[in-house]
Amino acid sequence: MTTAGHVDAPPSRTAHRRSMTPARLHQPRRDTIVVFARAPLLGTVKRRLAAEIGDRAALRFHTATLIRLLRMLSADRRFRTVLAVTPDRAPLRVPHRVTCVAQGRGDLGQRMQRAFQRFPHRRVAIIGCDIPDANAADVAAAFRSLGRADAVFGPAADGGYWLVGMSPRRPSHPFAAVRWSTRHALADTLANFSPRRVALLRTLHDVDTAADWRSLRAACRTLPK
Repeated sequence: MTTAGHVDAPPSRTAHRRSMTPARLHQPRRDTIVVFARAPLLGTVKRRLAAEIGDRAALRFHTATLIRLLRMLSADRRFRTVLAVTPDRAPLRVPHRVTCVAQGRGDLGQRMQRAFQRFPHRRVAIIGCDIPDANAADVAAAFRSLGRADAVFGPAADGGYWLVGMSPRRPSHPFAAVRWSTRHALADTLANFSPRRVALLRTLHDVDTAADWRSLRAACRTLPK
């Protein structure tokens, strides 16, 4: 996807996670937002951005946006917040109301489908962590859309998407044959949902290049230096 109480950056070896135990899995049914993220480890995050601004600056940006998103979503009681992290065993701390699960193996589509399969009878949305303008109101709008549509997408300006949500009425292979990290990612995914009803949220920009990063800073948004 264009395509976690607090989160520490970088996490220490003694950090811990709140695991998804059977008891936590069987909580009352609620709309669930799953934040897809890489653990904030130096040299492993935002690699395209890091090639231009350096590993440490990229790590600071990744960590700041992840912390902000998790704190904002976990404070909203309209939905339940889950963090799906890779690598699977990466140590990190998460806010009190956030459950942490592993993404598992496979490409992005396989990992996202696995996340949806954890909640087969609920409305679920997955959101990326590198869209600074995404907020809790966007997530609430996604779940409202799922009241009348089978799926909802938050388009990214580069042709990908920053959010995907589904009702329990889902295609068997929602992410088959998607050309990830290209301008075709959203169009390829939408083809898998035909003829189901699909809703679209507002188009947002991710931060993949130094130009994106500088534009964000110039707009006076909060960014680590």
